[in-house]
Amino acid sequence: MFYYLFYPLKDIWFGFNVFRYITFRAAMASLTAFTLSLIFAPFVISWLKNLSFGQNIRREYVEPLYNLHKHKEGTPTMGGILIVFSIALSTILWADILNKYILFTLCAFLWLALVGFIDDYIKVVKKRNLGLRPNRKFALQMLLGFTIAIFIIFYTPIGTTLTIPFFKHCILNLGPFYVLFAIIVLVGSSNAVNLTDGLDGLATGCTIIAALTYSVLSYMAGHFKFSGYLNIFYLQGAGELSIFCASMVGAGLGFLWFNSYPANVFMGDTGALALGGGIGVVALFIKKELLLFFVGGIFIIEAISVMLQVLWFKLTKKRLFLMSPLHHHFQLLGWPESKITVRFWIVAIVLALLSLSTLKLQ
Repeated sequence: MFYYLFYPLKDIWFGFNVFRYITFRAAMASLTAFTLSLIFAPFVISWLKNLSFGQNIRREYVEPLYNLHKHKEGTPTMGGILIVFSIALSTILWADILNKYILFTLCAFLWLALVGFIDDYIKVVKKRNLGLRPNRKFALQMLLGFTIAIFIIFYTPIGTTLTIPFFKHCILNLGPFYVLFAIIVLVGSSNAVNLTDGLDGLATGCTIIAALTYSVLSYMAGHFKFSGYLNIFYLQGAGELSIFCASMVGAGLGFLWFNSYPANVFMGDTGALALGGGIGVVALFIKKELLLFFVGGIFIIEAISVMLQVLWFKLTKKRLFLMSPLHHHFQLLGWPESKITVRFWIVAIVLALLSLSTLKLQ
């Protein structure tokens, strides 16, 4: 919005020319989202408390962890409302709102936030611990993934090809199977962040790192000279996605102020599904889908730990981990919650640096 309001005024005063630059607008979007989160967080937390939207610890499902987690009982959840509001408003203010990639990413982001909100509402208000039925949740996510795939194939120059990280000129064309691939990326990324959201600040911190990485990647993909030099896919207009990702960074930092151990608020599915899905959509647009395995390595590991636990138990009737997702396994080993969170952040940073190194290796 500010781009259209102030940039045309550059002829009146040269200072308005700064609104032309994506780097400036991305930085300001991040600061705006951070400020909004800090300012409105106390009001949102108080509002959620008054509505009795508190975390319900399911003793029957987490008996081994109940004593470690019982202090979380009653902590306001659905704090993702604050994250979604901060990201959406900051993006609208600072990005080129007529950019089709921004518009579509925002719509996808808000759609997943709505799905997460319904899930949280059923859990907290309706007191149905399992929330939205899994088949309905997956159906809504798959519908979004299908829509994104169709949009990419028919209305963008992106195509159905995949670029392979670490390999120069290595391209795989999926053809019609790209639709299925896009659905898997979208559903996988949104649910992986949701599974990681089990310790104070864990998912928030890892999301900040992933969003910052994809902010850099988006800027490179939308810059003709940089993309040519680094031999990465060039998509005109994709640079604006760096503003959306920067908003995620700022909103995440502001939320982390209150979500760090011991947390005053949890993001819930409202925030987790939207954040994971937002990163997944950006990855699809800039052709860095497979890089999600590195950038979002922590999310992938957490999701895989759940799948392995289920598969191993079905085959052997024994547990592979003390509990899944993986962060609970380390809790039962005796690691303090804050130590697990910080160590997972460290791994996430290392994986993000590894991902950025692929820009020069290609």
